[in-house]
Amino acid sequence: MHEQNNRTDPAGEPDGASVDVADELVGASIDEVSGVERDPGDVGVIVGSQRVRIVLAGEIDIDLEHDLRDAIGDAEDTGLPIEIDAHHVTFIDSSGVSFLAELASRANPPVRVLRAPPSMRFLLTVTRLDELVELVDVDPGLD
Repeated sequence: MHEQNNRTDPAGEPDGASVDVADELVGASIDEVSGVERDPGDVGVIVGSQRVRIVLAGEIDIDLEHDLRDAIGDAEDTGLPIEIDAHHVTFIDSSGVSFLAELASRANPPVRVLRAPPSMRFLLTVTRLDELVELVDVDPGLD
């Protein structure tokens, strides 16, 4: 259960808005142009004994281009089959799709994309990348 907190205005008076404290702790920020709350993206690489996993979370966009390139290099350097855990992806733009296309075109065996959300599956289908990757609905675990 998430802890609730009441916001106060600049004068220190409660404004009556209830805030989910857990939402504030995950690093969400407000986009300066649109005023919409953003879920900044993150990329990680986990090396197992049989394969390497690239973990994607939040917004996969141009802000992560350098991190995505580093992840490709780190994953390919292992020589192990590559899988991408996309379970926590909230948004993916053309730079994220480009990352997937680059990785999928070079990988052998094919990249496995685990638990892709519906919006990401749609993009993989429209771009026909679903023909180059293996879509897996269940996380088989990393060994």
